[in-house]
Amino acid sequence: MKKNIGSWDSAIRLVVAAVLVVLFSVNAVSGTLGFVFLGLAAIAVITSFMGYCPTYVPLKVCTYHKH
Repeated sequence: MKKNIGSWDSAIRLVVAAVLVVLFSVNAVSGTLGFVFLGLAAIAVITSFMGYCPTYVPLKVCTYHKH
């Protein structure tokens, strides 16, 4: 797997994941939607740390640039 997530993309994913977890934690969302938010947060964190997003491949998106 070649990296296709850049540093800014990774940072945004981590911020979004944190917001989703906080929304669930303060009961702003609950039930099924809350668990969907937690799942999306987990995916965002995992893809951020891996540096690879499988969704980007068919879309031919790459935000990773070697310096």
